[in-house]
Amino acid sequence: MMSTNKIALVTGGSRGLGKNMALNLAQKGIDVLLTYHSQQADADAVVAEIRALGRRAAALPLDVANAAGFDAFFAQVKTTLQQDFQAERFQFLINNAGTGLHAAFAETTEAQFDEMVNVHLKGPFFLTQKALPLLEDGGRIINVSSGLARFSLPGSSAYASMKGAIEVLTRYQAKELGARGIAANVVAPGAIATDFSGGMVRDNAHVNAMVAGMTALGRVGEPDDIGPIVAFLCTDEARWINAQRLEASGGMQV
Repeated sequence: MMSTNKIALVTGGSRGLGKNMALNLAQKGIDVLLTYHSQQADADAVVAEIRALGRRAAALPLDVANAAGFDAFFAQVKTTLQQDFQAERFQFLINNAGTGLHAAFAETTEAQFDEMVNVHLKGPFFLTQKALPLLEDGGRIINVSSGLARFSLPGSSAYASMKGAIEVLTRYQAKELGARGIAANVVAPGAIATDFSGGMVRDNAHVNAMVAGMTALGRVGEPDDIGPIVAFLCTDEARWINAQRLEASGGMQV
């Protein structure tokens, strides 16, 4: 018997924001297929947490920087959907996986730039393209950007440029996939206390204080400030939100 429950595919779901998104989706009654890059034990722990909430879950390895591997990945997705979820398709694609780069514009190398392209632009572009046959009509695409695409802090030129590109791409996805009833939106977090960029915001008291000082609500963000927004965008209440950028930064640099 095929499952009627809705399923989200969350890239980079083993830790940080992706983990929080996955758990909040599960709390909304959505099953979760998450990906991890290298931390299988962490991913398995998130799967166990989701199952403890009464939802189905599974984890698959994925390197979003390697577009050549996407066909094989989606072959695995198809098998996993059938075996673990009793489903043919999934409804929500959350392009969250990513790595940070802190380097001055004048010193950014071509290799660093190429990595940012592959992880944050080429990866989500072609991963979403390859996902289309398995993404159900009426589904949702949520791309994760950054407050850094709106305001500028030194050291983020390459990373933020890719996020700016993703924001434009999201509008094109909304336009071109609208005929299938698929909505596409961007969630743009501000600075969040996770292990992203080596835990810079979370663990460096100076950076933490600096971020809090430029934020209207007077603190740095926490993962639980972001996950519920992604989960909301996957509910029926959010059905008419399309081609939008939702920044969740507590009012950074306003």
